[in-house]
Amino acid sequence: MRSSEELWRDRRGDRGAVTAEAAMALPVLVCFVLALVWALVAASDQIRCVDAARAGARAAARSEPEDSVRSAAQEAAPGRARVAVERTGGLWRVRVEAPTPGPGPLGVTLSAEAVALAEDTVGAEP
Repeated sequence: MRSSEELWRDRRGDRGAVTAEAAMALPVLVCFVLALVWALVAASDQIRCVDAARAGARAAARSEPEDSVRSAAQEAAPGRARVAVERTGGLWRVRVEAPTPGPGPLGVTLSAEAVALAEDTVGAEP
């Protein structure tokens, strides 16, 4: 049987091990939380890019001026987004690209594109 002094020495050694384990785990948890926050911000910005492209395509389909189409898309887009509007035949294409800040390779460019049929082509003969 072990004496109470031996048990006391064993417990003191365990406390140091727990502290070391916590010191190693804490930075990993902080990095995980930061990565999770970055992913949520990127997902939110991607959704805003999709919404902005759709808003621009709807405005273009209603035959609004190209400046109005750009401003409609720009209002719904995340900050620092670029909006491109192009008409090809009877289709309007609106493309929205927005950079997402992040450290190193996590800084990505998000994009979305929407296409709409031009209103002036509806019912027109081919």
